[in-house]
Amino acid sequence: MKAVLPLLGLVAALASTPLRADPLEQAVKADMPSLIAIYKDLHIHPELSFKEGRSAAIMAAEAKKAGFEVTSGVGGTGVVAVMTNGPGPVLLLRADMDALPVTEQTGLPYASQTPGVMHACGHDTHMTSWIGIARRMAAMKASWSGTLVMIGQPAEEIGSGARAMLKDGLYSRFPKPSVAIAFHDSAQLPAGTIGVIDGYVMANVDSVDVLVKGEGGHGAYPHLAKDPIVLAARIVTTLQTLISRETDPLESGVVTVGSFQAGTKHNIIPPEAKLQITVRSYKPEVRQHLLDGIARIAKGEAIAAGLPDDRMPVISLQDQNTPATFNTDPITTQMTGLFAQRFGKERVVPVRAQMGGEDFSQFYLADTSIQSMLFWVGGVPKDQWAAAKGDITKLPSIHSPFWAPDAGGVISTAVEAMTSAALTVLKK
Repeated sequence: MKAVLPLLGLVAALASTPLRADPLEQAVKADMPSLIAIYKDLHIHPELSFKEGRSAAIMAAEAKKAGFEVTSGVGGTGVVAVMTNGPGPVLLLRADMDALPVTEQTGLPYASQTPGVMHACGHDTHMTSWIGIARRMAAMKASWSGTLVMIGQPAEEIGSGARAMLKDGLYSRFPKPSVAIAFHDSAQLPAGTIGVIDGYVMANVDSVDVLVKGEGGHGAYPHLAKDPIVLAARIVTTLQTLISRETDPLESGVVTVGSFQAGTKHNIIPPEAKLQITVRSYKPEVRQHLLDGIARIAKGEAIAAGLPDDRMPVISLQDQNTPATFNTDPITTQMTGLFAQRFGKERVVPVRAQMGGEDFSQFYLADTSIQSMLFWVGGVPKDQWAAAKGDITKLPSIHSPFWAPDAGGVISTAVEAMTSAALTVLKK
């Protein structure tokens, strides 16, 4: 699909944006050589979920150097850095740390040296920006008042890290935030662009396993067996009606069967088949309808196939679910205006909600009195964006082995945006 955002001509607009003699911008610019060196180191040494010990140690050391009180090992490998600077609100800023089991194919001189592991989602830009923000906030203590809680979160990619940190006492052992803000790099926006949205940002993500039981037998005598492959195929087909015929067309949902496993040989009807399904939604009621519908359809097709009660399909909802991420008001409106004022309206664009998942949602859902916002920072190199004419189908996506963001564009924009946001929330 072609990009639907009003971004044509944006690269030219970015190039023509006049330079601003802004102290924060200049400080970020001066810090970029150091930050890029850190970024390259993190990119060379990616770490999988809950194994982010080296990355966490780098972040912790940098935060300590900046004057934060740092606690490591929260929720496994999580880092919590706290700076109390007088009375005022408590602001939480998050960066996630984990990489993906992807073999890098970018050809970068600083490509991953860890076989089969890569920062294909850009979390290395997030961690590096976190360090830059910590430095700026420490250097600008005279400009703000309140408590800043900066967290390095593990295991975002498997939807478990935020929950682990909360379970380990994030809101009881450390100051509880009144506002939580995070960003994510984007493979759908040119570098230096900020994408904002009010309301739902990312989807509920559920993983469902269906064990379809049958009665095995010889492929030449199917009448003497109960074929679970045919039954599972019926289930897959009928599942499509959950969206097309049971969900309000004005609502959003996805039911995708990503794995269908059965059998070992041409002429053997196996005793069972296995389906793995990803389910995406925004609203809780839509999510529940889809999950209930999967169980109902699986059982109904099994009954229609003549399976006895003790051979009904077994439905398992995996624990690694991610709730929908929701941007609240008034913080989202306030930050959108702030970014437009700082960067210019041409660099701050509205985006649509996505069906991807992001466990930053957990920090808000743990206490919905918290104001919460996640925004996007474009990472597509400007020459690639121009060559593709904004058609994102011609560009590598996040999680691709070819994703190589304009790290400088992401980090400099994110540090300036997040620092300005923090200074606004913690304004004296």
